[in-house]
Amino acid sequence: MSGDLRDVLEEQRDEERRRAVRALLHRPLLTPRDAGYALVRRHAAHLAQWFAREAGWSLHADAGVARLRKVPGDLSDGSRPARVRDGGARAREPFSRRRYVLACLAMAALDRAESQVTLGWLVDRVVAFAADEEIVRAGIAFTMQDRDERGDLVAVAQLLLSLGVLVKVAGDEQAFVNRRGDALYDVDRRVLAVLLSARRGPSLVDADGHDARLAAVAEDLVPDTQDGRNREIRHAIARRLLDDPVLYYADLTAEQRAYLDTQRGPLLKRLVEGTGFLAEVRAEGIALIDPTREATDFGMPEEGTEGHATLLLAEYLSGHLRDRTGTVPVTAAEQHMATLIAEHSAHWRKSARDPGAERALTAHALERLASLGLVRMENGHVTALPALARFGYAAPTIVGEEKESQ
Repeated sequence: MSGDLRDVLEEQRDEERRRAVRALLHRPLLTPRDAGYALVRRHAAHLAQWFAREAGWSLHADAGVARLRKVPGDLSDGSRPARVRDGGARAREPFSRRRYVLACLAMAALDRAESQVTLGWLVDRVVAFAADEEIVRAGIAFTMQDRDERGDLVAVAQLLLSLGVLVKVAGDEQAFVNRRGDALYDVDRRVLAVLLSARRGPSLVDADGHDARLAAVAEDLVPDTQDGRNREIRHAIARRLLDDPVLYYADLTAEQRAYLDTQRGPLLKRLVEGTGFLAEVRAEGIALIDPTREATDFGMPEEGTEGHATLLLAEYLSGHLRDRTGTVPVTAAEQHMATLIAEHSAHWRKSARDPGAERALTAHALERLASLGLVRMENGHVTALPALARFGYAAPTIVGEEKESQ
């Protein structure tokens, strides 16, 4: 084999591996029905070593499922709630505490189920599990008698369908909500078995309080040595670079910042080579940009009324970075959105002109901007973060105009 041909084949292999990495970052659970699954299976051994070395994440891949067990770099980040994008308008809402509890109870029921289940059977099992004293003591009750509760369980079923835990055979979920029918599913036990991503089983944790329990199930056990501590810091930084839109230096601990100051070059080089991302290093932090958008769950800009409104609101808020005010009340953002509606309503959908539409559009835009690390929401105020400046613009400066006119 000639050297040129060998180089071409190696580059093709490396690009396939980068595409597989991006596929897993975008969707950490893949089945044979997903486009990236075949690539992940083909390069599973390399991917397992790369993710373990760079981020401390483990990869399970077999003939039925590929599961990247990601641990978030920031456990306090609540900007990516579960949600389903099909079904009724309410189903598109972020998952509430009730829906998360329902999802856990539904998966516990499926673990004891036959190979096929109906939505009605799942409801009966969830109601039975919800009678547990601990759940009742927590103030959560399910009877599934009203439409909203049935709608919540349908949203859970749709989430499990999107993950591949359930595969629809027949029926319709909306008919169940309306008490006019049922739905039949196959249960994929391989997917169900790898769904939980935790270092320790939640039932083995004795800590009190949500934050303490969350930290316990995600805790990495590392040797009490300098090498072990450095590896823990490196993994924490890599996780945030791979999983979060922006890493701000201000959000790092003193140890993490000191490590990054000395190891930034080699760390970014490995991550860029492994993913195909582009590294942007600024005075305030670092972002890994995905030019292919293959690893991006959502981004900017986007089409449609919400996408345009979000871009315009981003430009408005970025102006507060330039004049250094930084923080504005949410009500001011809503007032500006009302102005934008009046200006652009001819190009936006008709419902944007409905009374109160500015509040819904502002809420959507701020949720998107916060999820992308561009703003921070707190106590009814919006704080523009440095990365938002990329969505601002200023009047052009014309250089050499006088000279050219002479």
